[in-house]
Order: sequence, then structure tokens, then C-alpha cells
Amino acid sequence: MLEFVNRFYPARYTAFLLVILLFAVNSLWLLLTGQGGLTWVIWAVLLALGIRDVRQSHHAILRNYPIIGHLRFLLEYIRPEIRQYFIESETESAPFSRAQRSLVYARAKGQSDKRPFGTQMDVLTEGYEWLTHSMNPSTLPHANFRIRIGNAQCTQPYEISLFNVSAMSFGALSANAVLALNQGAKLGGFAHDTGEGSISRHHRVHGGDLIWEIGSGYFGCRHPDGTFSEEKFTANALDPQVKMIELKLSQGAKPGHGGVLLGPKVTPEIAEARGVAVGEDCVSPSSHSRFQDPEGLLRFVQCLRELSGGKPTGFKLCVGHAWEWFAIAKAMVSTQIVPDFIVVDGSEGGTGAAPLEFSDHMGMPMIEGLRLVHNTLVGLNLRDQIKLGASGKIVSAFDIARTLAMGADWCNSARGFMFALGCIQAQTCHTGQCPTGVTTQDPVRQKALVVPDKAQRVKNFHHHTLDALKELLEATGVQGPNEVSLRHITRRVGATDCRPLSDLYPSISAGSLVDARPIDLAAGGPAFERHWHLADPKSWSAKH
Repeated sequence: MLEFVNRFYPARYTAFLLVILLFAVNSLWLLLTGQGGLTWVIWAVLLALGIRDVRQSHHAILRNYPIIGHLRFLLEYIRPEIRQYFIESETESAPFSRAQRSLVYARAKGQSDKRPFGTQMDVLTEGYEWLTHSMNPSTLPHANFRIRIGNAQCTQPYEISLFNVSAMSFGALSANAVLALNQGAKLGGFAHDTGEGSISRHHRVHGGDLIWEIGSGYFGCRHPDGTFSEEKFTANALDPQVKMIELKLSQGAKPGHGGVLLGPKVTPEIAEARGVAVGEDCVSPSSHSRFQDPEGLLRFVQCLRELSGGKPTGFKLCVGHAWEWFAIAKAMVSTQIVPDFIVVDGSEGGTGAAPLEFSDHMGMPMIEGLRLVHNTLVGLNLRDQIKLGASGKIVSAFDIARTLAMGADWCNSARGFMFALGCIQAQTCHTGQCPTGVTTQDPVRQKALVVPDKAQRVKNFHHHTLDALKELLEATGVQGPNEVSLRHITRRVGATDCRPLSDLYPSISAGSLVDARPIDLAAGGPAFERHWHLADPKSWSAKH
């Protein structure tokens, strides 16, 4: 009943409808009595403002909340303290860094991202990090950094941008959000990960490069019973717009947890993209049915690569039990099947809705997971064959630089590009009442997100962030992103103690895991010492 009422009388239009009513009443009163002319002018101005709000394309808030939405911008304008405590406060309702969001908004709108009065961070706080600069800065020719993905087992390698749209499914995002992200990716020459909700009609409109993510529900490539369909996979994978195939083992926001999109939310468009029935529960299991062990995983990766015509194929995971990751690495050796890439997702990754305990306490953070995966591949002499992506609260150029230093070849961002679309972190993603039209399936609400305008902002954010990265790299004195290392970043670990990350995170020597001598395992850190010998390429279980 409430949804019916909201559809035909949206509460967010109450102020606008009230102005219309009062304008009509006052007009009648003026006509009958000749009095109330000044009041009539006031209501006429407000009415004109409301009409302008619903017709303009730059502010989704004003399109969805005509007239009353100006209160938000008024509070922002009055003084910085009002903005801090009432608009972007660091509370549970807005947990992400205020400075980070402001940075994205500025870059997306093409505004200056310069800030007066120096750093707003306490440099004496434990955990504060900085890039060390050079007395001999370098000069890089451009900021269009790209990485070639595809090893000897791949026949269609792909030159991916250093910074791309992370996995977000249609269904979690609105149609207009998907359209804007993909058009922005097309304009900026970077990749757009579909998320496990598969490729929708909205992903295909503008032709931006796609990374097709396949989860345990095999959406877009499944039989009616939920098992994998080679025929349906091939039909999508051979599309030239699809540049890479990414098998999702787990996501950082809720690793080891499945999901259900309830039947009433499975619209015809979502059903079409995912290959499920309209109005029926759409289940994403907690594990894959296509394989049961690490070697089976690698054989499935090879199957997907062959069916796609040799496109770069890999998998995404949030690292959990160390021995399970080691088992996958050993399976690469035993099967001689090497994925083209691995994306390491961190437990700090986000989602529209996840159990609180999963969000806060399940899975390995991205930095630790990335370093573990990087070291393992180096130790097995596989690092030069496998490119590493990373995702997990990566927004700024410094975030990218630090992630590259930890071992990544490229980075993905979800939050950053959502902010570029206009997300204000209202945290109503799971309710369908997103005020900016980013995460709702309400056709009226999502119209507030004007695709051409937001697509340009997506492109701007990508462009200006890589420009900022270029400036950081030049100040550091390196000749390219691949030269950033742990020694270039320093972290404060105490009131009087600061150390380079190379002192804090272990590095393993090339080939040292081939024989796995105790001294080499010790160099890799406790995880290698405790769990390497427990890993079995034929089983997820630890050896006893």
C-alpha cells in the first residue's frame, strides 16, 4: 500500500505540491478580493523555483526534492561548520571520509581540488602515511597509464586503464547509473565491471569496455536450475564489448555470504539480464557449483578462457583462510593453468546491504590480502604472468599510489565513481529510496540522474585522478607507476617512530616457494610459516 501511495503521491514532492496549492488559493483570493498581491508574488517565485528544479539536470537532489532540496545547499553555503556537522559529519550515517567525498565532487565537476591552509590531517596521528619526494623530480609524458593483461595462454590481450569502475550490478544500481558509468567509461577510455548481475541492456547502449563478472549464481550464463550454461556464456562472452572475464569467488563486503534478490524486486529488465524468472527470488549461492576444489577452479578458468575466444580470464577474491589461497597457487603449478589476472578485494569493500558483522569483521583487508597474493606469485615465479588488480576504498591518487606500492598493477573503485554520479551516502540503497537516483529502481527517482551530465562527471573524475597520480609520481621521482615500491611510502607507527612500508610488510624473493625451505617461508611472514604446508591443490581443507 505504501509503495502504491509513494508512486502516485511521492512524499518528496510534498513541499512542491503545497506551493502549487497555496499559489492556486492565493491566485483565487487575489482575483476575488484584489488583496494579497505580495503573497502571490512570493508563491509565484517559489512555484517557478520548483518548476526549474524538476527540469534542471545538474542536481539530482533538486530534481527529486524540488524547493526543499535547497535547504541542503543553503546549509553548505552558510559556513564550513554547518557543512561539517549537519551535511557531511563523520557519523554512522556518513562513514566515508568527508575530505575524500569533497575531492571526488570537485574533480567530477571539473572544479579546483586545491585546498588552502595546508593539510587537514594530524600528521602526528599513528597510521598517517606519506609519499617521500625526490630532490630530482621526473617528467612523465602523459597520465593515460595502461596495463597489458594477457599471458601466453591468452590470445586476445587487453590494455586496461590503471583506474577503472569496480563491480556494481544492475539491480543494485539504477538503469540511469549504469548508463552514465558506461558512457563515462567510453568517453574516458577505461573499463566498467558489470558486477555479478551480468550484462544488462543498459550496459550495451554506449559501448564502453566491459569486464564481465560471473558469480556463483551464473547470471547471464545459467540453466533454469542455476547451473552454468556454456552456450549462454559463449553468446555473451564473444561480444566485442566484453574485454575480460572475471570469475567472482568472493567479495570484500560479505565474503562467504550468498545473497537473495527477493521476487518482488526482480523486474523484467533484471530478469532479462540475469536469466531468471520475473517475480521469483533470485538466489546467489555462497559457493560455486561448477567446481569443488582448487584444481577444479583453475580448469573452470581455462574453460571460460577458451569459450570466450581467448580473452583475458581471471578471478576476484577477498582472501580468507591463507591455506585456501595457497592451495589455489599450488593448483596453478600442478595444472599448469595460469589465470591472466587476479583482483584482490578487501574486507573494507562496500555493498548496498550486508550483515553488520560481515561488513566489520569478515575477510582480510585489501592491503594485507594484496601483499599476500603478490608475495605468493613472486615466490612461485608466476608474478610476471599474472596481473593484479585491487579494490577496497580506493578513491584518491594517493590511494592508487599506495596500492601500486603494495603490489597491484591496476586499481578499481566503486565508491569514487558513485560519488561522481552524485551519491551523498544517504545509506538508503536497500530501501529503493535513494535521493539521487543512483541505487533505486523507482523509474521516477532515477530520472533525477541525468545520464549525459553524470557521464561527463564520471569521465572527469577518472581523468583528473590520473592527472593527480601523474603529479605524485613525478614528485616521487619515478619513471612510471610500475616503479612505485614500499620504500616510497612512510607510515607513522608511534609518537616518535616512522617507518617505510618496506620495513613493515614482508617481501619474498623470486622462486623461493618452489622448494619452500623453512628460511624462505620465514621471510614471507607468519602466514607462509604456518599455512603453506597445510595447503592442498586438490582440496579446500587444510592438511593435518
